[in-house]
Amino acid sequence: LLSFLPERSNLAGVRHILLVLSGKGGVGKSTISTELALSLRHSGKKVGILDVDLCGPSIPCMFRVQDNDVHQCDSGWVPVFVDQDKSISLMSIGFLLEKPDDAVVWRGPKKNALIKQFVADVAWGDLDFLIVDTPPGTSDEHISTVEALRPYKPLGAILVTTPQAVSVGDVRRELTFCKKTGLRVLGIVENMSGFVCPHCSECTNIFSKGGGEELAKHAGVPFLGCVPLDPQLSQSLEEGRDFIQEFPKSSAFPALAHIAQQILDGTSQQSS
Repeated sequence: LLSFLPERSNLAGVRHILLVLSGKGGVGKSTISTELALSLRHSGKKVGILDVDLCGPSIPCMFRVQDNDVHQCDSGWVPVFVDQDKSISLMSIGFLLEKPDDAVVWRGPKKNALIKQFVADVAWGDLDFLIVDTPPGTSDEHISTVEALRPYKPLGAILVTTPQAVSVGDVRRELTFCKKTGLRVLGIVENMSGFVCPHCSECTNIFSKGGGEELAKHAGVPFLGCVPLDPQLSQSLEEGRDFIQEFPKSSAFPALAHIAQQILDGTSQQSS
């Protein structure tokens, strides 16, 4: 039965794999991936993030480990650990570039080969969750990622949108991608859902509201929640700090914690 798996699988110790997708750029996939990883860590889980956004690898900066190098061990590449407890580990092409300004000017086959190598050759060890942060779209990198992960039975995908109709339309195409590739949609997150004023804490809907929830209803998939635009969240990501520990009074905090809790509830139902 397991003959199609490689003899020595570096994903053998990974219990759940989540893909963070969107048909559109700039909606905050890396932000949601980072905050979801931090939320899961606060629930006592061990988390890895695989950054397959090869042209815009932002995960290393968000954890402030962009100057770290990737080392080799017997079973492949050792991921970069964010803390001494090794509770969050990362792999990104950002660690492999000689200079931070280097651009990845590659055609599809070279990108696909690196994604396959990331899936096969990173020594993740034991993880509760592996979060895969993807580039925008439904093309080469996404097909390669899903195909390379298929033997390891990914738990499913989280789709990120912003509230306005243009973004929701692009995410609708991502739902079609999930259907065609047989990837289960765990739910939709509406990011940048209103702006939280740092002075009075009032929330203003800059980009309209409710597009993500409408789409979830229309597509018959769970709506995981709205995450407001919070300057404190942006600042902590810019500086590589743990937002969840520092700003528990922010209105983005309960939203992120609620999303993580739904993921945890979904995995406990699946394993029971």
